Amino acid sequence: MAYDLDRIDVQILRLLQENARISNAAIAREVGMAPSAVLERIRKLERRQVILGYTAQLNPAALGRGLTAFTNVRTEEAVGATEAGEELARLPGVQEVHHTAGQDCYLVKLRVADTTALAQLLKQFGAVPTVRDTRTTIVLTTVCESNPLPLPDLEAGEGGRQA
Repeated sequence: MAYDLDRIDVQILRLLQENARISNAAIAREVGMAPSAVLERIRKLERRQVILGYTAQLNPAALGRGLTAFTNVRTEEAVGATEAGEELARLPGVQEVHHTAGQDCYLVKLRVADTTALAQLLKQFGAVPTVRDTRTTIVLTTVCESNPLPLPDLEAGEGGRQA
């Protein structure tokens, strides 16, 4: 469910996406509100599940996961079933699993050490009973990878409500 965010909510979300460790007082200064009012807005955004959590962005190469690949997976599952995707999501090296429409059933993002580790992981994909076909693309260079979600520009009239 999409929520109607005002200008202040969007500013708070933008600041938290830029730096999840920013203090409540610093957010309050930026948006021109009392820290208690900002804290209440943040809690409301958390309750509504607009804010799902706070994370650190890690360097995959520094953690021995320098190879990124995407695998399209076709299964023999019933329409709407996601058991294979849930099983794939539990495998080490799987970062994301997306249930998709179209010819393939899942798009899976992988982070592994090297092509040897990739081959081992793909063997595990093949062990999932309903997996019938996989096609893997290895990433050579990442041009754009973004964690922050694009937020509406309320000044340009992109949805939301004015505060």
